[in-house]
Amino acid sequence: MNFRLITLAAVSGLLFTAPVNAQESRPNIIFIMADDLGNADLGYRGGEVKTPNIDKLANEGVRLESYYGEPVCTPSRAALMTGRYPMRYGLQTLVIFPSHTYGLPMDERTLPQALKDAGYKTLMVGKWHLGHADRKYWPQNRGFDYFYGNVVGEVEYFTRERGGLIDWQRNGTFLKEHGYYTDLIGDDAVKLIDQQDGKAPFFLYFASLAPHAPYQAPQSVIDQYKNVPDKLRRTYMAMITVLDTQVGRVVAELDRKGLRDNTIILFASDNGGATSGLFAQGAKSNEERRTEEGGIGQGEKAPASNAPFSGGKGSLREGGVRVPAFVNWPAKLKPRVVSEPLHMVDVMPTLLALAGGKGSADHPFDGKDMWQTLSDGAPSPNEDILINVEAFRGAVRKGDWKLLRIALLPGKTLLFNIATDPGETTNVADQNPEIVRDLDARLLAYAKQQEPSLWIKAQPAFVGVQGKTILDPDFDIDDSGLPKEKMRLPDSK
Repeated sequence: MNFRLITLAAVSGLLFTAPVNAQESRPNIIFIMADDLGNADLGYRGGEVKTPNIDKLANEGVRLESYYGEPVCTPSRAALMTGRYPMRYGLQTLVIFPSHTYGLPMDERTLPQALKDAGYKTLMVGKWHLGHADRKYWPQNRGFDYFYGNVVGEVEYFTRERGGLIDWQRNGTFLKEHGYYTDLIGDDAVKLIDQQDGKAPFFLYFASLAPHAPYQAPQSVIDQYKNVPDKLRRTYMAMITVLDTQVGRVVAELDRKGLRDNTIILFASDNGGATSGLFAQGAKSNEERRTEEGGIGQGEKAPASNAPFSGGKGSLREGGVRVPAFVNWPAKLKPRVVSEPLHMVDVMPTLLALAGGKGSADHPFDGKDMWQTLSDGAPSPNEDILINVEAFRGAVRKGDWKLLRIALLPGKTLLFNIATDPGETTNVADQNPEIVRDLDARLLAYAKQQEPSLWIKAQPAFVGVQGKTILDPDFDIDDSGLPKEKMRLPDSK
């Protein structure tokens, strides 16, 4: 494939204007991001995990059954924060490691910046993972009025430590606190909602670390799953149940404050659940992984389930990128199930249309306003969806068809009808040459627009091994596959 860079055309995305009555009914907004949540690991999706609060929101809202994130954490969060595919600014490959010094480029206008300009209070609790080595990348410098959480990827749930350093702060001041990660951000979210007077709308980004590894949870919750034989699976399930409890507390506080009817709640996982130990826990050696509490070796099976999809976190298969998602707004949205293809980049233009906010003229959205799809069941506003494109692989979906391409030798082209074959078991590329040509041309057009990957610049030796994920979602590598990383955090202010 040819990956020449070209100048982005202004027509590749349009700025969205507010609906006629947007200023009269601007909603409060809460986006709940789960981390590495398996597609089959919620009660409403047929899972055995106890999630009554999430289930209620999903069943009383709009369930999004063909909603796409990115293969891993950083790109998916970047897509949410910008409304633009991460390949446009070099975040398309893997995640920001603790030793990396780059972040979401400063010229990207973020969702909280746009909402703040529209008069919203902007609040965040939880995991950032869009830059940490320079304070300019931190949430409070990217549009959030308030931030409580961690800026790197994973941390210990009970200590908030990573590599011997505490990665836990409130508005730039590092903290050493007792408690369990998910409970702490739940406590803070409830306090923030309690502080709202109902006069100015607010945006709360509730970015859970759960159920990302390390697999740790309060023993009392783990004990609810004594009948589950696998230890990691028990703990993983407990982590999701704790998240569900905090979601219930957030909704209860909205009810108590009389804010529920005018609050839109969006829920999604950043990517699919980890099914391989390689993608379950950061850049650590097997010895480090196995000896720490809740650790898992690179070659071991992780506890998430993405059934009925194949693949998991890190893969471009459906199990890696098609995630549980729903939208709930009692005053405006009736319960429905939407199977139209939508993407994380669609969130920002949709919310700005509701809020009366504006994007950036020189950084046009890739996402589209999906409101009519949510409210009326209209077809997807997207002609196609770029699942992701990198220097060595890519995937695009149009209608029921999905094309996966690997550029590393030997190259390979895979075509699936997602409607009839959601598990991607049968490659039908040879039987559908015209569809392959169409989707391949679309993928190549996107590829020509990508910026060089910042991760590949930092970790060039690992491109080949990452490319294998498209062919073998559960592939393994030896202990040298990922290096030990030293975390780099600037001093607190």
